[in-house]
Amino acid sequence: MGPSGLVCALLLAACCCSRRAAGVPGEAEPPVPEQVEAEVGGTALLTCGSSHSQSNFSHVDWFSVHKEKPTLIFRVRKGQGQSEPGEYQQRLSLQDRGTALVLSHVTPQDERIFLCQVKRPQSQEHRIQLRVYKAPEEPTIQVNPLGISVSSKEPEEVATCVGKNGYPLPQVIWYKNGHSLKEEKDRVYIQSSQIVESSGLYTLVSVLKAQLVTADKDALFYCELSYRLPSGNHMKESREVSVQVFYPAEKVWLEVEPVGALKEGDRVEIRCLADGNPPPHFTISKQNLSTKEVEEMTPEDNGVLVLESAQKEHSGLYQCQGLDLETMASLLSDQQELLVNYVSAVRVSPAAPESQEGGSLVLSCEAESNQAVQFQWLREKTGQVLTEGPLLQLHNLKREAGGGYRCMASVPSVPGLNRTQLVHVAIFGSPWMTQKEKRMWVQENAVLNLSCEASGHPRPTISWSVEGMAQEQDQEPQSVLSVLSVLVTPELLRTGAECVASNSLGRNTTTIFLELDSSRSTGLSTSTVSPSVRANGTSTEKKLPEPESKGVAIVAVTVCVLVLAVLGAVLYFFYKKGKLPCGRSGKQEIMLPPSRKSEFVVEVKSDKLPEEMGLLQGSSRDQRAPGDQGEKYIDLRH
Repeated sequence: MGPSGLVCALLLAACCCSRRAAGVPGEAEPPVPEQVEAEVGGTALLTCGSSHSQSNFSHVDWFSVHKEKPTLIFRVRKGQGQSEPGEYQQRLSLQDRGTALVLSHVTPQDERIFLCQVKRPQSQEHRIQLRVYKAPEEPTIQVNPLGISVSSKEPEEVATCVGKNGYPLPQVIWYKNGHSLKEEKDRVYIQSSQIVESSGLYTLVSVLKAQLVTADKDALFYCELSYRLPSGNHMKESREVSVQVFYPAEKVWLEVEPVGALKEGDRVEIRCLADGNPPPHFTISKQNLSTKEVEEMTPEDNGVLVLESAQKEHSGLYQCQGLDLETMASLLSDQQELLVNYVSAVRVSPAAPESQEGGSLVLSCEAESNQAVQFQWLREKTGQVLTEGPLLQLHNLKREAGGGYRCMASVPSVPGLNRTQLVHVAIFGSPWMTQKEKRMWVQENAVLNLSCEASGHPRPTISWSVEGMAQEQDQEPQSVLSVLSVLVTPELLRTGAECVASNSLGRNTTTIFLELDSSRSTGLSTSTVSPSVRANGTSTEKKLPEPESKGVAIVAVTVCVLVLAVLGAVLYFFYKKGKLPCGRSGKQEIMLPPSRKSEFVVEVKSDKLPEEMGLLQGSSRDQRAPGDQGEKYIDLRH
């Protein structure tokens, strides 16, 4: 370089240095604004600088800067504030002696730069960047209702996550089984969009698309929203969801319920199962074990064949066949034997046994089963076990031996598998009455049901001694119950009723006595009401019998007669022995042994002498002697 070039270079460098040193306006970078954070709906404190003590804030102008254009929003003059007309007119106020401006009811639109300019004693300005935040609502997640097939060649929509009313826009992260998902070509794709609400808040919509495999049939998906508040970073999670995954079956099998030994009458379910989703279309085949014939059966839509009451004919080899309607592939299960244990109907011989009294009978029963059978004979009325085995021997039969006998055939190896047969043994004999006689308390003019039960062989017939409406009911094959409806009349009260049972071998009766129950009657009693007001208009009265009162009266009269007889015998004995003085001297004492004199004294007063009374039985024709006092004292001491 020549001298002239060197001089020029030095002059240029000096010029540049002088420009940087002079600080030419417009060339220096603006200072970084102060950061202030506030939540939507809250308040923001805007402070005009940090050196309060070195500045005079009696004259300050506040501006909001939107798109690089400042707009005056507030004036401070001599410590007094004044809002300018506009969007901030009602939301600004001074604080800390005018050094700070308070912005209330913060909105998302308030996120901008605010500028304060101090005019005195020297002009200076301060920039504030207001950051606004709002936590989004709890995220909602909606799973694909149609499901996803593993045979799809490209990612399918799994679920959609929505986070409403947040500011700024939150971040979304998707998870599967607790692990975060990243976008992967041809495997995982996350598509997010935003909606700006009229309030200025954001609504985030994120769609997860993925290509799933069979192992994802039980996978759980959820989304997470990350956002910031003045207090720091936060997150919210959605609920977990699973998507229906469709995949072809690889295996088909058969299950039977209940598990264990089956018996006739059980409810049995034959269920076809597969490991595909949706399950294939099932059919069931049954092969007869003896004939080897195959029968096709159609189960219900869920692949279940229900035997409401299984029978021995349902036994056989069962197999499920599954047809995948998408791939048209057919799969077969293994064969499974279904065995329905049974006992045939029990047959008793003879079917209608009968015998004379004192005779004998032998009853036998038989039944078939695919298992070993045991037999028992029981008395029907009592349930008592009479014998074990198929034979029941009855000897020296009496009338009481007639009635029901039950043979039970059971399979011990299959609990609850048994069948029974009831047979009635008939013993020839004349009718036998349940009651020989009975007494009933009734109300006159009431309708009364009289019952009579008789048994015998041949079966007896029943008739009544009174007229009425009779109904018969068979109690057992050789027993009959007759019920007669009658009106209680005075004639019926007098005669009562008689039930007559008869067959070819004889007859028997039951007598029913009717007695009027006045204490239960709601009408007038015949024993207390005049005959002229009786309901039946007759003068006949029938007094209630009182068995207990009559018995007491008879006993009392008998005791009195006995006492009088003993007393008369004693007096007659003493009279014959001469120990009973009959003089008229007033009072005489019967001579008794000294040891018995003080025990018993009887005084008899009479106006006639004992001789005249004839042992206390006097005559009205006898005359009394003069001076007689009319009294005799008999002293009996013993």
